[in-house]
Amino acid sequence: SLPVQPAEARARLAEMLGPGAEQRPGQADYAAAAAAAFAPRETRGDPHVVLAEAGTGTGKTLGYIAPASLWAERNKGPVWISTFTRHLQRQVESELARLIPDPETRRHRVVVRKGRENYLCLLNLEDAVVAAGNAAPSVIPLGLVARWAAATADGDIQGGDLPGWFAELFGAGMTLGLADRRGECIHAGCPHWRKCFVEHTIRRARTAELVVANHALVMAQAAWGGIDDNTVPVRYVFDEGHHVFDAADSAFSAELSGVETAELRRWLLGAEGGRSRARGLRRRIEELVAERPELQAPLDAALQAARALPAPGWATRLGADQPELAGTEPGRANPAEAFLGAIRRQVLARSQGDGELARSGAFECDLYPVQPDLPAVAEHLGRALARIEAPLKTLAERLAARLEDEAEALDEATRNRIEAACRSLKRRALDALSAWQAMLRATAGAPPEPGMRPEHVLFLRLDRRDAGDRDVGLHRHWLDPTIPFAATLAQPAQGLLVTSATLRDTGADDPDTAWAIAEGRVGATHLPSPAIRVAVASPFDYAAQTRAFVITDVNARDIAPLAAAYRALFLAAGGGALGLFTAITRLRAVHARIAPELEAAGIPLLAQHVDAMDNATLVDVFRTEEESCLLGTDAMRDGVDVPGRALRLVVFERVPWPRPDILHRERRVHLSGGDPAGFDDRVVRFRLRQAFGRLIRSATDRGVFVLLDRQTPSRLLSAFPAGVQVRRLGLAQAVEQTRAFLA
Repeated sequence: SLPVQPAEARARLAEMLGPGAEQRPGQADYAAAAAAAFAPRETRGDPHVVLAEAGTGTGKTLGYIAPASLWAERNKGPVWISTFTRHLQRQVESELARLIPDPETRRHRVVVRKGRENYLCLLNLEDAVVAAGNAAPSVIPLGLVARWAAATADGDIQGGDLPGWFAELFGAGMTLGLADRRGECIHAGCPHWRKCFVEHTIRRARTAELVVANHALVMAQAAWGGIDDNTVPVRYVFDEGHHVFDAADSAFSAELSGVETAELRRWLLGAEGGRSRARGLRRRIEELVAERPELQAPLDAALQAARALPAPGWATRLGADQPELAGTEPGRANPAEAFLGAIRRQVLARSQGDGELARSGAFECDLYPVQPDLPAVAEHLGRALARIEAPLKTLAERLAARLEDEAEALDEATRNRIEAACRSLKRRALDALSAWQAMLRATAGAPPEPGMRPEHVLFLRLDRRDAGDRDVGLHRHWLDPTIPFAATLAQPAQGLLVTSATLRDTGADDPDTAWAIAEGRVGATHLPSPAIRVAVASPFDYAAQTRAFVITDVNARDIAPLAAAYRALFLAAGGGALGLFTAITRLRAVHARIAPELEAAGIPLLAQHVDAMDNATLVDVFRTEEESCLLGTDAMRDGVDVPGRALRLVVFERVPWPRPDILHRERRVHLSGGDPAGFDDRVVRFRLRQAFGRLIRSATDRGVFVLLDRQTPSRLLSAFPAGVQVRRLGLAQAVEQTRAFLA
């Protein structure tokens, strides 16, 4: 618990920067203030929390690395640095080279953690090679993956050092199938366990000083009650802290859907015909239960009960409204499919029609009031899930008992396998089954009183694409997900630094209100002591370095004029443009219209959701080719760091209003402080600030920001930094002024 003094943080920062570095007084102030998050905790359950808003260009990454690295060295414990995007994860890793220049030393002191689903599974690779035989179409990409596996730094097959052209040539399905995306790892029972990329990373993280992770992994571990070896970090840095609310929302929600329940059946029973290589639970733990009737009996019972979950082909039967075709017994409907059919009928009966589908690709409706037949099928499914849960609990308890009863006889590998099996049973099955049964009980309960603030929001959702229904489910979200975030992650910690360039709402009436909003978004209001507030202004001269336009004569809701506006602006800038969209369908439509003309003008056009390359590779190509342009959605709005002329124009298709779904409806009513419209405005201002922040990344950058929505309310323009004058003008004038300013 040894602290870091502000002066020490300043000194460490100066050491990392070196004598010839650009002087940024705000960066040193930021590092000194961040040190408060590493003070000794005085009361259990009351961590030190620092909220630090650092304007773009402050240099916040090195600013928090300075005190974090000092604390880790001094206390021989890890600091977990969490980011929202892969882009920033890679940026943090590269910045740490200033602290630890030697690559081998850095490998031991710094570890980048990602979810298990990101890494190449060597057993899956072996199975794929055996299954491929001499089939040339599969052998070629598998051979390339094998060569890459021998040279990769960390085995990240989804966005690491696997060349970006791989997915472009062979399809994303090839890499997805080689990762463990379904929780089917057999851990120490795997012949490749000791050289497994995931296990290597986990083991290195146990002794590392700095662990660079992402919000999704950190939140999931909090929900599970600890990381892979059941330890809990005590010091965190949340960069991109404005995403804490969304990350917590995802981590602490529950989904009782066709896809999720079918995945659990697959996890338990394994492949049931077809070409799948999925291993069932019996095959994964067969050596642990062999010749042990007390373990085999609950395993057999659970696997028999699992046939109440959706069987292969469930989506086709769901679309035809025929769940009885997959009965657990002849003439009886499958309980899970019967429930899915009932909620599908309720959604279709209450949906608003094709307009709703066009906006979001899905239909939604409130759970309450429930259809008359729903409580009965929900109760039937609840009993079926209980018949799966009970023997799985017994199995987990009896496996765990072996660790004590046979402590002297168990070798290390077997002990590791038992511990991993118990963790997997809890995380992959028991937690989900418990949540699902609670959700099913809610269908028979009383709906919340009108006007009362609910703890959870329950709704039904039917996902539909051109080919038909893809999924249907009952969803449960916390109304305020920072409540479980504070309870499971923040309170057990000793110190948290939450930082971002966009923590506060620049449109708030006064500074205290702006800070109160920021504290609410990250859960600080649910902790005993108030957070320490820190604000460091951007060093950039936005008035001189930027121009901002709202176009008044383009109908952005019509694809033809929208595409023409993008084309004209991209040509005026000569490339180096980022086009942002609120809908994937509109992005693809614009790309199809403008790509040929831009290519003819020597301007390559890259596009998320069109090109098969992952986002990190797309950004790398965009950064390298200064005359290229890039189209993207939310991930590009938040995660692009491209300094210099490679990014000199940002064009936003329309005002990024929040989607008017049920979850947002409830939050704007109950979390808005009585100002639902202001709640919407605040969401938009944060999104505009993030988009504008992509434009200027250094003191020498110049850039233009264009919003193609003529209906943009003036009250939203406070999102832009002080000094930025937003001008409303026609497209022709904007094209001319863009060309002149960037010349």
